[in-house]
Amino acid sequence: MIAADPALAPSLVDSFGRRVSYLRVSVTDRCDFRCRYCMAEAMSFLPRRELLTLEELALIVDRFVDRGVTKVRLTGGEPLVRRGLPELARRIGRRIGYGLDELTLTTNGARLAEAAGSLVDAGIRRINVSLDTLDRDRFAYIARRDAFHEVLAGIAAAKAAGLAIKINMVALNGLNDDAFVPMAEWCGAQGFDLSIIETMPLGRIDEDRTDRFLPLTFVRDRLARRFALAPSDHSTGGPSRYVFVEELGIHIGFISPLTHNFCATCNRVRLTAEGKLYLCLGQSDCVDLKAALRENGPAALDAALDEAMRIKPKAHDFRIDRPAVSRHMSVTGG
Repeated sequence: MIAADPALAPSLVDSFGRRVSYLRVSVTDRCDFRCRYCMAEAMSFLPRRELLTLEELALIVDRFVDRGVTKVRLTGGEPLVRRGLPELARRIGRRIGYGLDELTLTTNGARLAEAAGSLVDAGIRRINVSLDTLDRDRFAYIARRDAFHEVLAGIAAAKAAGLAIKINMVALNGLNDDAFVPMAEWCGAQGFDLSIIETMPLGRIDEDRTDRFLPLTFVRDRLARRFALAPSDHSTGGPSRYVFVEELGIHIGFISPLTHNFCATCNRVRLTAEGKLYLCLGQSDCVDLKAALRENGPAALDAALDEAMRIKPKAHDFRIDRPAVSRHMSVTGG
């Protein structure tokens, strides 16, 4: 059901004057990988009974769109492990053209081959796929799963289905610090844009993040030795700062939460699978939308969203030598 005219509802603007137009929805905290920079090998996940139902997720997203959110990204954990994800995407996709400009998804790609067609049917036209290396052995080490060929098959299926693809690559010292040029060249040959991301200190993992941290100043310098990086005002609604590589015909984005803070222009909030709305990736401020919805009905969502805008922090406080918050990246989906 298409909601009422969103122009009748006030936009979501925080106490620092930043307008929230981008909602990231973690549909599950579960993942079929255990990437070393993101998770521990032994993880505890939410009991399924504590998750929002698909109907509740769709209802909450509807209200965000009514309040001025124009972009929604489905994330996890790994979103494609959530049963019913294609149906949820279809329900949200009905708002495209009715307040919503874009519905996207971030995935590790391992289950993408079987899901690509249904994502297109739901109205998704662009996805991000996490891929930190093109070397199978390194991939298996980083992800702790030997699923490299499944990921490549998923990417190929998504491309064949007509989805535009951007590769997300986390910069990891000693693991892929020699792989940025080959990855860029591969993306150019495939017609994919590329985003390179600094590892973020979220949750406790089995390794020392300090050893793996690689500032994107190093990455950009490495790429600039091989390619001409032209400044670009290209934007996909998130924190990436893009350059255009004419030799490859692609954009390369840099997401640098530690070396280049982008909080002043933050337009994002993050809904977890259990209904908590986090207002900053690196802070613990949140409101409980599940409680508001189940205790007082849909009308209570507006008051909760207004409170969320009141308490949204000014900035994160990332330091690579300690976790900024106890929750893992898989809880909020980045």
